[in-house]
Amino acid sequence: MARDEWDPRNLPDLSGRSYLVTGATRGLGYFSCEQLAGAGAHVFLTGRNPNRLVTAKAAVKRTHPDASVETLLLDTSNLGSVRAAAATVRARGRLHGLLMNAGIVHPPKTRELAGGHEKVFATNVLGHFALAGELLKPLASARGRMVWVGSMSTSIWTHVPTDPELREGYTPWRAYVQSKAATTALALEADRRLRAHSVPVESLVAHPGYSTSGRTRGIRGVNEPTRLTRFVDNLQAPFTQSKDEGAWALVRALVDPLAEGGSMYGPALVARGGPRSATPARRTRDSALGADLWRACETGTHVRWPFERVRRTAS
Repeated sequence: MARDEWDPRNLPDLSGRSYLVTGATRGLGYFSCEQLAGAGAHVFLTGRNPNRLVTAKAAVKRTHPDASVETLLLDTSNLGSVRAAAATVRARGRLHGLLMNAGIVHPPKTRELAGGHEKVFATNVLGHFALAGELLKPLASARGRMVWVGSMSTSIWTHVPTDPELREGYTPWRAYVQSKAATTALALEADRRLRAHSVPVESLVAHPGYSTSGRTRGIRGVNEPTRLTRFVDNLQAPFTQSKDEGAWALVRALVDPLAEGGSMYGPALVARGGPRSATPARRTRDSALGADLWRACETGTHVRWPFERVRRTAS
């Protein structure tokens, strides 16, 4: 297979492989789970609302009656929830992939806290940093892969996340974009550190372009846009795509056997299109920024990734 030849509608056989997707009850997370389960994978479908988890699992099973799907409560803004979910997954054994999709897309108008941290940073960044660290052993046992979810907005806006908690100058837009710049920088920093410690886990980043619910098929309890939303979103059809198409880049980063750690995937036309290799925004590739954010996450979560212990176990 050539490096950029990929058919998102015909994934490789994933039978015998297991994947965990955060924020899986709606949007990109749900459609990623649907695609993975349809290819034969066992999927941990996670979210913070038990009723939505039941609804999302039922929807996957309607599309793929033989799907192997397990629901798991997981709220990335709550580090206790992260630790509990990770313990459950570790008890299952090997994990082939972790898709860190959950996040706040529409931040509150004023700065709010979750667990003592700015809410968007806590949900989009800190929880995933902790989860990846807690799941490093089962990922290494499977020589697996973690995928962090970025955004094309990081290439539009020049702000550098040097104040990740946004103690000064909070705006909803800044909170969202800098959280995505942080996840991109952390994905690249994680890959550097995994390589340096010879841990057999790859870290990649993916972004979904401009994916909207109004251009996505209706699914009861999962995607139910209003008529107005569909009308407005369809007016933007030339530069948008559906949520299931947006999930293509995330899934490719997670399962493409030719994908390499430290790489990024996104739509071919940036906002829309088939999944192709992409280039992270220049400032997110700064190793000094990655190291600063890593220290901030270690401080904020009290989680140290067990590189040496995992390397000894995996070797």
